[in-house]
Amino acid sequence: MTPKAVIFDLDGTLVDSLEDLADSMNSILSGFGYPTHQKDAYRYFVGRGIKNLVKSALPASASDEEIIMKCYSAMMDSYAKNCINKTAPYNGVIKLLDSLKERGVKMAVFSNKAHPFTEQIVNDMFPGYFGQVEGLQIDELRKPNPSVALRIAEVFGVVPQETIYIGDTDTDMFTAVNAGMIPVGALWGFRKADELKQAGAQYMISYPEELLQLFFV
Repeated sequence: MTPKAVIFDLDGTLVDSLEDLADSMNSILSGFGYPTHQKDAYRYFVGRGIKNLVKSALPASASDEEIIMKCYSAMMDSYAKNCINKTAPYNGVIKLLDSLKERGVKMAVFSNKAHPFTEQIVNDMFPGYFGQVEGLQIDELRKPNPSVALRIAEVFGVVPQETIYIGDTDTDMFTAVNAGMIPVGALWGFRKADELKQAGAQYMISYPEELLQLFFV
């Protein structure tokens, strides 16, 4: 069965956003007098929304909710101004999207990144490709809750079993499994193959166009 739709995660799947996230969060940490982190540390801070990124980046001594919210507010302001400074599509992503579009495959983005940032990045870097773009708007619907993914499939008029969900973290694979979709792990992203496999990835691909070879030949 050839899939009829593909839902993409954003960070670590379509775009490498790690440096902008790290720069913004480190500027907040420094401003509040807290230690900063190396860029690679942010690979494990991202994927569960900006507020959880802030909680992960703060030291254990700064677990007070008031501190978290002050840093979260500052991070939202900073990242709004800097979310496309260094962020860019991964090599091969545009070619993949072009090929899927030519084949009439329906495409969407579903991210735990705050919705305004998700829209901003997609509109700036991928205009005209996606029929649905969904960032985090209601915390209860944050991945791995499958509700938004299932709603996208419903809007597209496709069943979950005909829908690929591709991402680079265990959260993405859990989302795909929970939705009854085809879980595909993106090995060029922020996490490792073992994490994706343990979370339920049925397929793992090393470069974007490999998705075509697996499902759309």
